[in-house]
Amino acid sequence: MIRLRTAGALLATLLIVPAVHAQAKRPFSIDDLVRLNRVSDPALSPDGRTVVFTVRETDIGANRGRTDLWSLDVVAKGAQPRRITSHPENDGSAQWSADGRGIYFLSSRSGSSQVWRLDSAGGEAVQVTRLPLDVGTFKLSPNGAKLAVSLDVFADCADLACTVTRLDEKSKSKAVGMVHDRIFIRHWDTWKDGRVSQLFVLTLKNGAVKGEPLSLSGSLDADVPSKPFGDASEYTFSPDSTTVVFSARLKGKSEPWSTNFDLYEVAVDGGEARNLTADNLAWDTQPVFSRDGSQLAWRAMERPGFEADRFHIVIQDRKSGERRALTKTWDRSVDAMQFSTDGKTLYASADNFGQHPLWSIDVKTGKPTMLTGPGHVDSFSVGERDIVFALASLKSPAELYAISVKGELRDLPRLNAQALSELQLGEPEQFTFIGANNETVYGHVMKPAGFNPQRKYPLAFIIHGGPQVSFGNAWSYRWNPQTYAGAGYAAVFIDFHGSPGYGQAFTDSITQDWGGKPLEDLQKGLAAALAKYPWIDADRACALGASYGGFMINWIAGNWQEPFKCLVNHDGIFDARGMAYSTEELWFDEWEHGGPYYEVPENYEKFNPANLVAKWSVPMLVIHGEQDFRVPDTQGISTFTALQRRGIPSRLLYFPNENHWVLKPANSVQWHQEVLKWLGEWTGKKED
Repeated sequence: MIRLRTAGALLATLLIVPAVHAQAKRPFSIDDLVRLNRVSDPALSPDGRTVVFTVRETDIGANRGRTDLWSLDVVAKGAQPRRITSHPENDGSAQWSADGRGIYFLSSRSGSSQVWRLDSAGGEAVQVTRLPLDVGTFKLSPNGAKLAVSLDVFADCADLACTVTRLDEKSKSKAVGMVHDRIFIRHWDTWKDGRVSQLFVLTLKNGAVKGEPLSLSGSLDADVPSKPFGDASEYTFSPDSTTVVFSARLKGKSEPWSTNFDLYEVAVDGGEARNLTADNLAWDTQPVFSRDGSQLAWRAMERPGFEADRFHIVIQDRKSGERRALTKTWDRSVDAMQFSTDGKTLYASADNFGQHPLWSIDVKTGKPTMLTGPGHVDSFSVGERDIVFALASLKSPAELYAISVKGELRDLPRLNAQALSELQLGEPEQFTFIGANNETVYGHVMKPAGFNPQRKYPLAFIIHGGPQVSFGNAWSYRWNPQTYAGAGYAAVFIDFHGSPGYGQAFTDSITQDWGGKPLEDLQKGLAAALAKYPWIDADRACALGASYGGFMINWIAGNWQEPFKCLVNHDGIFDARGMAYSTEELWFDEWEHGGPYYEVPENYEKFNPANLVAKWSVPMLVIHGEQDFRVPDTQGISTFTALQRRGIPSRLLYFPNENHWVLKPANSVQWHQEVLKWLGEWTGKKED
């Protein structure tokens, strides 16, 4: 395997964009962030020669992102990426047929989301499915005879036509009241209308659908894939194409406070789904078979009700039924994973000290070996000779790279190379300090574009959400430190207690201590940054955060007013009691606070920002989306009301058509403009 030092050095070299004259470069801007190409979902052909991937471009005029499929010969020297679809509607989620002759993908070009097929030799795409409902996800069987698709249907309907008729009747009704007998009544940004996502299988003959769809998960009261972010990685065909294994959580009356996902196996011709993991009451997901079908692996948690528990790998011998915890002793949480072609290795990504590298895991011993250096591996595809992966960093959005199974790393053409070569980017640097519990904590600083060590720069102190996520060496299209660097700010961001990639005990340490150790880490981290980087102006600092980070902004407002000149709170929690009874995924709030509010109100009130409004004094910009059901908009409105009632300078930016994130290009531009305007007003940046 490749040596870590070699991998890190190579990747550091590959991330350097072509040099141009400094005079020709301009600082990175909001417009640049919105317009960059977004590369994702590489899929290698069966012969390992060609990778097909998705590229998202931004249509500023239409105020939307649109996706196309691109391909690249990863063997031929000098080969360049080429666009293979160009329809105005979205194309994505590419999958190769086993013989390499066809590329199946999802497209909305027919007016609804359906499966299409493109001949790998070229030509026009052909529509494969013509279902009366949108296809959410799909997967092709290894023998090419079956196609699994997920569709949103009414569970009591006998066929798809029933669902279509019921939806049509509802759209024509003048009565719009919604009746619910159980929660969820809404989830993420969508109100529940009684439909569930079910997994169906279709029969293919000569590339065309024959017969009616057969439900594989209809006997279960469950969404397959899960809502709201589940995808095709939650189900898979066996290599012999006779069965499907999928992950599902039964709804019942406990869905909003349950994380008990199980793996079920069902024959492709229907029948009863068999629970493979009934003994584990926590999360089981992402089943993957070895190519010969002798092994089934999946990711599993151990603690019911905890969504940020460590995912370890369980592997089962399909002949004997024996299963073992492969990575039980590895103190990292496994993300996406795939088998090598010979079944001797599992490739996986996992957070590690502010990075998110690709790892190889020996199937016999469970020993992990890091394959890539700095950066964040977003997705990857494993072939017989190569692994193609999308790698992002604080200086680049995701681009494709290849590493051979022998550990040889090589560069692939980058779609954003020209655009980035014309821009001044901030230089990131990772640093450490002693934080809460006398433990080492990691953080990053981003130098302003065109950095001059003789100058003093105002500070954007960015606090990540989650809270069990890492703000490390990765690219973001929402909270990107480069947008602040381009505007002339230094940026500091800390992976405080609760962040993953530093051992599960570090991640666990935030539970029931939201305003304790994390606040101490932020205070000590800022002090360490100011001591280490004298070019940061401590008298012109603003703190910014969203979700849990927004909670922390409200908590800072009542506990740590100095040295901040302003605060920015996006979708932040204001009142812990109101949040407990209005958020949708109750398992999160209840785990983090040790139970439901009515059982342990003292745990919620201990770190409730609403209790400290009388101490607030720092000017705050409040941002919220009406369609945010995770942190309902009343939390942001309450924050703004408290500020206005106290007479504290404040502003509310409210998006009626956004959820917990700001996704529409025009809204994203407005978001950044308002945030930078607010920082400029209170740091004096506009006078520089």
